[in-house]
Amino acid sequence: MLDHETAPPFEVIASTDLAREWNLALRRDRVRWPDGSEADYRVIEGPDAVFVVPFTPEGNTVLVRQWRHPWNTTAWEVPAGTLEAGEEPLAGAQRELEEEAGLVAGSWRSLGITRGSGLASGRQHLFLASGLQRVQRTPEPAERDMVVREIPFRAALDAALRGDIEHAASVSAIVRAARALGII
Repeated sequence: MLDHETAPPFEVIASTDLAREWNLALRRDRVRWPDGSEADYRVIEGPDAVFVVPFTPEGNTVLVRQWRHPWNTTAWEVPAGTLEAGEEPLAGAQRELEEEAGLVAGSWRSLGITRGSGLASGRQHLFLASGLQRVQRTPEPAERDMVVREIPFRAALDAALRGDIEHAASVSAIVRAARALGII
């Protein structure tokens, strides 16, 4: 019903790096359409990421709040992070859940993939984690301000749907988890 094309409708005739730093890059691609007209696309190359919705037997989830410098405010999100080079999404999800929330899960379910923008190459791998056990948190230095809070899953879903959770991949992960759990 919703099919995809596997080949672009144009030819890339030039590709130029405009900036490259750490695991991010800004690139300009010049393309030629079949009618001979040309156009530029800007592409933000970035790594894939993982987003984890923990779910407890009591029907709770765990959210984290941290300062988001580009937004100049804090944001409530599900535990998440960038995949390391060559790291499989599930391994990254397991690592991030332990680092940020101090949790390990006995059961994992993929909730699929999202993409944050038509400009960006990175994918977000979404997971539902259950069978949770508490362990020592090991946040990264940039996460020293992180607040971890366990709340009822339905409250998190309401916050996502109301707009109190603004982080798009977190909203998607929570909504997909609600669907997987039979809540919606």
